[in-house]
Amino acid sequence: MKKNIINVIKFLIYLSIGGFLMWYVYRNYDMHQIQETLKTGVNYWWILLSMVAGLASHFSRTLRWQMLIEPIEKKTRLSNTFFAVMVGYFANLLIPRMGEISRCGVLSRYEKISVTRLIGTVVVERLIDVIMLFLCLLLVLAIQFNIVSDFLVKNTDLTKFSNIFTSVWTYAFIASLILLFRIFKKRFARTSPYMKLKGLWSKFAEGFFAVRNLKNKTLFIFHTLFIWCMYFLMIYVCFFGFEFTSQLSPLAGFAAFVLGSLGMVAPVQGGMGPWHFMVIATLQMYGVSQNEGAAFALVVWSALNAMIVITGIISLIFLPIINRKMA
Repeated sequence: MKKNIINVIKFLIYLSIGGFLMWYVYRNYDMHQIQETLKTGVNYWWILLSMVAGLASHFSRTLRWQMLIEPIEKKTRLSNTFFAVMVGYFANLLIPRMGEISRCGVLSRYEKISVTRLIGTVVVERLIDVIMLFLCLLLVLAIQFNIVSDFLVKNTDLTKFSNIFTSVWTYAFIASLILLFRIFKKRFARTSPYMKLKGLWSKFAEGFFAVRNLKNKTLFIFHTLFIWCMYFLMIYVCFFGFEFTSQLSPLAGFAAFVLGSLGMVAPVQGGMGPWHFMVIATLQMYGVSQNEGAAFALVVWSALNAMIVITGIISLIFLPIINRKMA
């Protein structure tokens, strides 16, 4: 009961932060013009196609996750794995960063496998995602350096960011952490909690290094590239649903996708607010007005998150049903 109350409080806090950021981003826009665009200026068939691309990426992620799990545990059922992935995305909309643990817990429950090993595999996935996002950002910078650099200069304080790495306090803090770790390491190593953590770490490491034992590394790479291609299409196909973005190039779509993805890093539900800001600002670089960009961001974000909510709820409903039949 206490845990549920804490989760509700967390949800309300994150929702309040996201709601405030949404208000802050949209506070100066012409909401009447945005409403008119939503009513008459959108071809929602393209938005539906974007949702299909999103589902395709999630299905591919499911297959890739199965490949990571199989060497350390067993081949999981496709239905359970896919539903677990979708429950994870749904949980992220409730409490940011909760989804990774949630999908591991769901799959562990229905497949009777180690949740700690599963967490290790998910950490590998997230590490690969970070690498892919970094590579995409480098590609955007290489292809459209002048446009993106102007955007970064206008919308970020690079001086404050660089000060973090040049400040003596940063290095003093890191040195202090290392010193404290060395002091307490030997004492802590003799305790019972340490032995338990050591066992958990061993299982986690098995999951983390499962990538070395993949049966088909080429297929794993294919799924990784396919997932990110679908992520790009989720944004780009929506360009054809609006008259003011229909003539923009795939490069513009790629820039909106990559810079928007940076907004997803913020600890709010579905990047609520920061994602909108990044996409709106990116579209402005290509001649789209603020109000038009705001309408685009609102429709695309709402549609893709509605898809996650719907599939997440369906997953929660069908997981116990299909596993009762298979028991």
